[in-house]
Amino acid sequence: MIARPLHSGWTLRASGGPAPDPVAGATVPAAVPGCVHTDLLAAGLIPDPYLDDNEALLAWIGLVDWTYRTSFDWSPDGAARHDLVFDGLDTVATVVLNGRVLAETANQHRSYRLAVDGVIREGANELEVRFRSPVRYANAQSVALGPRPRPYPLPYEAIRKSACNFGWDWGIATFTSGIWKPVRLESWSRARLAEVRVAALPDGDSDGRVVVDVRVEREPGDEAPLQVSVDVAGAHVAAPVVDGCAHLEVAVADVERWWPVGYGTQPLYDLSVALHDEDVLDRTSRRVGFRTVEWETTPDEEGTPFTLVVNGQPVFVKGANWIPDDALPVRVDRARYERRLHQAVDANLNLIRVWGGGIYENDDFYELCDELGLLAWQDLLFACAAYPEEEPLRSEIEAEARENVVRLAHHASLVLLTGNNENLWGFEDWGWKERLDGRTWGAFYYHELFPRLVSELAPHVPYAPGSPFSPGGQHPNAEEHGSMHLWEQWNRRDWLTYREHRPRFVAEFGWQGPPTWSTLTRSIADDPLTPESPGMIVHQKAMEGNVKLASGLVPHLRVPDDMETWHWGMQLNQAVAVRTALDHFRSWAPRTMGAIVWQLNDCWPVTSWAAIDGDERPKPLFHALRNAFAPRVASIQPRDEGLAVVLGNDTSAAWTSVVRVRRLGFDGSERATQTASVDVPARGSVTVPIDLGIATPDHAPGELLVAEADDIRGWWYFAEARDSELGDPRLTLTAAPMDGGTEVTITAAGLARDVTLLADKVLPDAVADEGLLTLLPGESARVRIRHGGELDAGALADPRVLRSTNQLVTR
Repeated sequence: MIARPLHSGWTLRASGGPAPDPVAGATVPAAVPGCVHTDLLAAGLIPDPYLDDNEALLAWIGLVDWTYRTSFDWSPDGAARHDLVFDGLDTVATVVLNGRVLAETANQHRSYRLAVDGVIREGANELEVRFRSPVRYANAQSVALGPRPRPYPLPYEAIRKSACNFGWDWGIATFTSGIWKPVRLESWSRARLAEVRVAALPDGDSDGRVVVDVRVEREPGDEAPLQVSVDVAGAHVAAPVVDGCAHLEVAVADVERWWPVGYGTQPLYDLSVALHDEDVLDRTSRRVGFRTVEWETTPDEEGTPFTLVVNGQPVFVKGANWIPDDALPVRVDRARYERRLHQAVDANLNLIRVWGGGIYENDDFYELCDELGLLAWQDLLFACAAYPEEEPLRSEIEAEARENVVRLAHHASLVLLTGNNENLWGFEDWGWKERLDGRTWGAFYYHELFPRLVSELAPHVPYAPGSPFSPGGQHPNAEEHGSMHLWEQWNRRDWLTYREHRPRFVAEFGWQGPPTWSTLTRSIADDPLTPESPGMIVHQKAMEGNVKLASGLVPHLRVPDDMETWHWGMQLNQAVAVRTALDHFRSWAPRTMGAIVWQLNDCWPVTSWAAIDGDERPKPLFHALRNAFAPRVASIQPRDEGLAVVLGNDTSAAWTSVVRVRRLGFDGSERATQTASVDVPARGSVTVPIDLGIATPDHAPGELLVAEADDIRGWWYFAEARDSELGDPRLTLTAAPMDGGTEVTITAAGLARDVTLLADKVLPDAVADEGLLTLLPGESARVRIRHGGELDAGALADPRVLRSTNQLVTR
């Protein structure tokens, strides 16, 4: 096998549609892999779509047809077969070589292998890829297939393209086109590896077994003997190719188990698969880890659990949902994946859910999850809409699912494939049945096609028809059964009402907040900048988003007087809302066995539910995740009998401690106290009721409870911050240089709630490693700030930088 990349010499031009004059007549250099937007940006022909209202100015891109063209020289190389291979085309394309049409494609989520024997010629070859307008194509297909319910205007369900590429309630509409993945010419003789399926399974306590199934493509008429061999961890097995297939099982001695982060190590083993006669004709490789995985869904007295079990160990899932990390996904490379997933680990996450309205991520993403111990939950790409089951979509969907299940199934991190996001729920509750009027909506995919494909291609990978989903056939979003999405709090109710729910597993919930100040002011040039200024509204995609932000703030905090305080207030309220929910959900383990926050990341600068904004900066929500998902936690929770301290221990060692609960005045004076010795089992929790005399305040606006076990604290306030006597904490700050940044010590003269350094306001690349710190009177805390350039340490004490809840109570 000879593989020759075809990434050089490409040009791009508009070939039809409403391109403006400077673009309509231009031929520009094109990067492959790439997309139209990045090429036009590089040529200086369009402004940055992420700034101000440039999104609207660039909507014409999705209405234009585009042509990519290159030429390459070729001479006979002795190989019998020649294939042009596109790993990804976005989306509706005609591939033309030397004037002959090789293929018409319409699926972003799969690859294409095109035989070019008899078309490729010695000397110069001309290759074109002609892209049709994705907007016009989707609209035409919607007419042909019939309308389907969806939450947004454009019919993303009628085209196999990333749904959020047409815009979402956190995402910009870019309508991309382009050769978005690598392209190459592959030359081969006799045979090649057409499909390789790999499963690594433990075998007993210390051994392993690798199962490899291979499908081989051969030259017509070639029947000479071929073999496939597998090498892994010092073991070698070979088997003959029979009827184009080979099945191999490799016993591997003395392998270590792969574990999620926080549960053990992540040993990975290199596996090589070779196809050969006397010589090697083709080869491929994988990295595998040995572990078992299942989701426990046996009904119990409280409903149906949804408990992840890895290597026999129940795992409390501490997760976040993942969207494409850039609305122009070609800009996301391995280094960016690595930065983002390291941030996930730093936030004490152990699972990432790849949401079904985006893309199947690059191999780098899943390889990094394997290495870091981050569990991966992969939605198949269907989100929030009814999907036609007719052709041409039906065959395309089967082809893309088959390819991606095979591609991903060997990863140790992959613990669940899910048929869709919210479509089962939508069919039941969102009025679809009436509007569909008998049309198909995707049930065949979720309940028949995908289970069959997973059973055939990856029987070792668990599958669920959707998220949310109730395994026993109950309402898909039933609280007592399976996975649940909780959105009423953000949409209509206060975040305190999270405590009304005791779901078995929460796969989505969240609260909005603006991006960091540096990101906000880089992307929006409004003067003056206000919560409702034009650029702010463009960068707020949620329906009535700012109304919901304000409605969610007022029960808890005073309405801010200025833009910077509004920014801090909304960021703080986002963090406290999610922290409150996470503390509550975790306190109900093992009834509740996981929470996946919406969402980890952003794809552009926007007010959204993300913990990390579109410029890669962590928001205060990041600290809320890190604290609530810490290995050991303490929180004070309401129970039917009154308040209680709940200690959570997500470590492999028992936790023996003394819990001290104190009722304090805001001035630090002790009003009442109790202590209790506790033994918290490994991977377990203990609930300690608080005596009524401790839990009953003498003066609610000026008192709080603090529960302490070792150096871990939980807090309870008897009154909302806005109704409390929280005053100026008189914070002081000292700073000293350290390797890689600056270390600061913050001291509070009075009670200081949720102290957070918005360090990017001083230096855009500055990131504080701690946030949302509560200090009792006289206490201090150290915070490390990582940064590159010179930082004005004195500016960190500016009250616009050194923030607290107190600032949203006092005026």
